[in-house]
Amino acid sequence: MTTIADVMEKFHADHEMKPFISPERYLEAWLLDPKPVSKRNMELLRDGLLAGDIILLWRIHFGTFTTETWFPKYFEYSYGIHASEHLKALVEKGYTFIESAFDSLDHINATMKKAILKKKGVAGLSKMKAADLNQALAAHFTEEELAEQFTIRGYQLTDKGKQALKDYQAIIDRHPKKNI
Repeated sequence: MTTIADVMEKFHADHEMKPFISPERYLEAWLLDPKPVSKRNMELLRDGLLAGDIILLWRIHFGTFTTETWFPKYFEYSYGIHASEHLKALVEKGYTFIESAFDSLDHINATMKKAILKKKGVAGLSKMKAADLNQALAAHFTEEELAEQFTIRGYQLTDKGKQALKDYQAIIDRHPKKNI
């Protein structure tokens, strides 16, 4: 039976940083058509970042990345990172931050906003548009009260995170994009 250590030795022995391989990865199936993480994706950048960290920052910059976003397998298979752990490190290093409840309102729908307001006894909800709902929430809730009503939070880049994207544009350029 092949182990993660066997894969590391065979495919990643000369990498500056060793890629993350999930203990859940079915190595025998992967070995039928192995695609090792490229060496350049495991080279340390400034502040201990890796190419996968830059792609995480790039995903965050679109404004749709939340605490409930799932991580595509390419973070492990192409970039060699444990994405959820690297996201925590990006927050700790000051590249991104978790938004407040009020700043995260764009991640919940109008039905949820109305349900929250209804708990406070706010009237006239059926006539309210999205902007009106946000104003009503601001008028009737403190940040602490609103934070108790829903759990999803968005991520935002800091200036440091935005600068990292500019500095490492070449990494983003070589990342496969969806055809929209």
